[in-house]
Amino acid sequence: MPTVAVEGRFRFVVNTRENGFEPPHVHVWVGNEDVCRIELNGGTYMDTPPPGNFRDIMQAYARYAEEIRSTWDAIHGR
Repeated sequence: MPTVAVEGRFRFVVNTRENGFEPPHVHVWVGNEDVCRIELNGGTYMDTPPPGNFRDIMQAYARYAEEIRSTWDAIHGR
């Protein structure tokens, strides 16, 4: 599970093993907890983020969206 970006307490991780039916997405970690996922095609949450973090996570994601998508494509080849 390579960490693609870290900003503050948020860590954006692309899993190397994902289900084929899931859309491209990145996992958002806070500390040792996988708190939510962001779908890469639309940039929307797949899971509800922790209360009070909605905007902060999205702002951090937006800064690294291209790098995250490139990493996902390189790993999953689709």
